[in-house]
Amino acid sequence: MMIKSYSVLACLLTLPTLAMAQTGSKTDTPRLGLGLGVGISQSPYAGEGTKLTPLPLIHYEGERFFVRGLTGGAHLMRNESFELNVIASLRTDGIDADDFGRKELARNGINRDLLEDRDSGLDMGLSASWRGEAGKLELTAKSDVSGASEGYELSAKYGYEFAVGRGSLEPTVTVTHLSKDSANYYYGTLKDEVARGVVDYKPGAVTIPEVGLTYVHPMGDKWRFLSSVQYKFLPGDISDSPLLEDDTSGEGSVMFGISRSF
Repeated sequence: MMIKSYSVLACLLTLPTLAMAQTGSKTDTPRLGLGLGVGISQSPYAGEGTKLTPLPLIHYEGERFFVRGLTGGAHLMRNESFELNVIASLRTDGIDADDFGRKELARNGINRDLLEDRDSGLDMGLSASWRGEAGKLELTAKSDVSGASEGYELSAKYGYEFAVGRGSLEPTVTVTHLSKDSANYYYGTLKDEVARGVVDYKPGAVTIPEVGLTYVHPMGDKWRFLSSVQYKFLPGDISDSPLLEDDTSGEGSVMFGISRSF
């Protein structure tokens, strides 16, 4: 069973980072955070619908190694304002062919029985982040090493965190570039599917802007309440895909959770 219904996890599971790792100091002691949350997302795929998903919230920050949600890695360079990391990240964009809606695909001229699964994958790459009074900028470059899409992704994310009462609020803006191999695999039709009679559609390389808002509120010394809302603006080359719902122009998600630090 693929986990396209968990497509928002790559963003949502980074929430413990906000709750527990406010600085990038070398003097930070190893810290562990565990929690549970629930995510609600509207899948853009035809017939998959709204998903209510339980979410494990996992965070570990050590002197050399870290785990932040679906991403783990090692610090190559780290000080108060800058981090350079080598990372491995789960890509959860996969979907079982059976998870598409038969009627919804038929309206787009596709027989669901002719489709193949889109596999989730494993990406590896580098990330660099700068933190200062003006906010935080993170650049990431990673590519599929699992043989799923065999594509790559480049992203830039900017966030500015400020205090709201006892909690913190962080608006973010992210721009993600998917290579043609990644976009064609997850949003287009595959070569073997076309050979069976499915329409040939390939969006090519695409750029996806996204906005988000995260709120973290402490509950005592160890517990924190976490919440997030995010929205992706899908470009026309993706929204025109016959694999997607008609008139789909974006993908939204919300998340609520509780995390405890140890």
